[in-house]
Amino acid sequence: MIKKRSIAAIATLLMFMLATIPVQASYPKNFDFDDNFYTVYGGPSLEADLIGNNEYSRGDTVTLNIGLINKGVISGFESEDEADTTVDTVLQQNEMKYESQAVTAVGINATLASDNPYIKVKSGTQKAGTLLEGKESQNPTQFTIEISDNAPAGTYPLNLNLSYLYQNNVQVSGDEYDSTTGLVTNQGVGVWYETKSQNQTIEVQVKKEADFEVTNVTGDLYPGDGGLLYVTYKNIGEEPAKDATVRISASDPFSTTDDQAFIGTLKPGESAVAAFDLSLDSDAVPKPYSINSEVLFEDTEGHDQISDVVKVETKILQDENKLPGFELGTSISFVVFAACFITLRKKKQY
Repeated sequence: MIKKRSIAAIATLLMFMLATIPVQASYPKNFDFDDNFYTVYGGPSLEADLIGNNEYSRGDTVTLNIGLINKGVISGFESEDEADTTVDTVLQQNEMKYESQAVTAVGINATLASDNPYIKVKSGTQKAGTLLEGKESQNPTQFTIEISDNAPAGTYPLNLNLSYLYQNNVQVSGDEYDSTTGLVTNQGVGVWYETKSQNQTIEVQVKKEADFEVTNVTGDLYPGDGGLLYVTYKNIGEEPAKDATVRISASDPFSTTDDQAFIGTLKPGESAVAAFDLSLDSDAVPKPYSINSEVLFEDTEGHDQISDVVKVETKILQDENKLPGFELGTSISFVVFAACFITLRKKKQY
């Protein structure tokens, strides 16, 4: 038989143990300190909101700031035991103070997940602290997401899971009432915690905008020679691009005196050809090359925009006049011709 003087120490240990274990279907047999005057109905209820703008461009990597508020309420009490002594009255009042904490969400863990391959969540589980009834989080819970370059415009739901501990029940105990202090001697408190999870949807928008890809490249480029490279750009986005200009970044072995080409206004699905006059180093190696380009245009709101990098895949060709076999054949022919010329000349002299 456990003495009441040991109850306070046991209560402290039990509170620590209970805060670290998962949900149980029912209270354990040893959760019986003495009196349970009330059963409380209600608990925490968390709501999450995305702070700031939720509209982003494809290809963006952004940090989402999510605010939390605890809108939990206590919907009612049910009396379990009547207070028929002064000790019980004091214990009943003390239990009520603890029971009012049933709406506090303790140790909130937040996890954000995406079921769509176009949106990747780069952050793991975040700790969001403890929220009392009616309180908002002082600092937002942050998650970094990455939006694919190929993400179509539209709404993308993200799954936010919030898990936390909450106070499920309280029991109190004590020995005698001390009239001089107004307190109960050897008072003990047993607090039972359970884990609760909530799921909520956070929506992000990928906005409509112009987007570009290269659909065709033509032009014969040889080492040491200049030439025109014709590149076809198509607007694969959802919005028109007004007064579009293509700019290329020519680097070794390419060079150009004019790195821009005007292609006009492109509606969604329309294409235009940009021509670039390129020069090549004489020692350029014949092989495939990739040239970076970008499109400068005006959007539907009149703002200047620059597209993501658009790759131009081209190739430097082998000059047949400089093939090793051709050069060797030319040298042999010259030697034979020279030998014949010398022989004929000697015959004439005789």
